[in-house]
Amino acid sequence: MQYLCFFEPLAGWHHQSVREHRTAVDWAEEIKWLVDHRPEAKKIVLVMDNLNTHKISSLYKKYDPETARSIRRKLEIHYTPKHGSWLDMAEIELNMMTRQCLNRRIQDISVLRKELSAWETDKNDESKKIVWQFRTEDARVKLISLYPKL
Repeated sequence: MQYLCFFEPLAGWHHQSVREHRTAVDWAEEIKWLVDHRPEAKKIVLVMDNLNTHKISSLYKKYDPETARSIRRKLEIHYTPKHGSWLDMAEIELNMMTRQCLNRRIQDISVLRKELSAWETDKNDESKKIVWQFRTEDARVKLISLYPKL
């Protein structure tokens, strides 16, 4: 099963999707959905993990070259590091969703989709934003070993 989480932290916009499989085609369809449902965006910044299906080439597995290129032009992709321990906004979103919506066993994917849709609607109605407060000064203290000695 594949879970995809899209959100725009400063606008308070959230979208969750669950797929039965974790294929390149599934990912490509979700990315096209995102581009189609955010037509006002000149550029969509995607911050995502390094899963092997999360690649631009996946778009070409599903769509003709012209469609794949038009989707690609709307995207700016940043991959999260493969190493290290980190807590980012996606993990915060997943944690909130798990505690507020998925704190029990859900055996049917259609019920899961329905539950996630209701949670997503509530979050979007609240326009719930994530304000990231980890500043450079904090990073220099917490991650001192990564900064050069001056």
